Amino acid sequence: MKKIIYIVCFLFLISCEDVIELNLNTAEPRLVIDASLTWFKDTTGNNQLIKLTQTAPYYSTTVIPATGATVTVTDTNNNTFNFIEENDTGIYINQSFTPVINGVYNLKIVYKNDIYTASETLMPIVPIDKVEQKNNAGFSGNETEIKAFYTDPKNIKNYYFFEFINSNLNRASLDVYDDEFTDGNQIFAFHSNENLKTGNELIIQNHGISQRFFEYMTILLQQSKDESDGPFDVRPATLRGNCINQTNPNNYPLGYFRASEVSIYNYKIK
Repeated sequence: MKKIIYIVCFLFLISCEDVIELNLNTAEPRLVIDASLTWFKDTTGNNQLIKLTQTAPYYSTTVIPATGATVTVTDTNNNTFNFIEENDTGIYINQSFTPVINGVYNLKIVYKNDIYTASETLMPIVPIDKVEQKNNAGFSGNETEIKAFYTDPKNIKNYYFFEFINSNLNRASLDVYDDEFTDGNQIFAFHSNENLKTGNELIIQNHGISQRFFEYMTILLQQSKDESDGPFDVRPATLRGNCINQTNPNNYPLGYFRASEVSIYNYKIK
């Protein structure tokens, strides 16, 4: 009889769980800058876009575009590239951009009477030499492992940002590397996933990046991969990029402005 009572009490407790939404404070929206100038090898690099959005309340599922901004990029020769918004989407496009390896580019955004600026150097990249695949890998034995090999230039400090994009699932895996212990050697970027199936198209992109963007992405990826989330864990601080609000520094933006040469390798899973 006692067992029955315990069972009934347990079922009563678990059936009375309610979803509680906390009444969180809402801050003023901030500008979010997604500005990546990418020059894919063997292309002109003329077509570029910059995406501007606003931060939203915690429970919101809507991405709010930052419309009506004036967006320009200027190089060291005072060539100015105007980015024109496409139909109030917050996406600003330029089709006459001129990329130059190791060229310095300055971003300027005028949005709601505030002026935002950032500067970055277009970093070169080496090609991806080859890709190797290993099946039945990982702890479970169900994963497919991919190694993308590239040769690091000798006596030059280099930083790399890799994207492994599964075009069939529309998902991407990101990682960053440096050459602190591998200078001048052929090394590889590593990707492992149990969802890779025979015939899947895997797009591998290697971006040349600056040290500052490497450090930014290292922290960002560390925060996104931290799933411990225990009651005594320190909550991550707001990660700020290289963009500055010149008009009102306290109203700082989020996001990053970078410029990269990119090597791309299309690989079909065997």
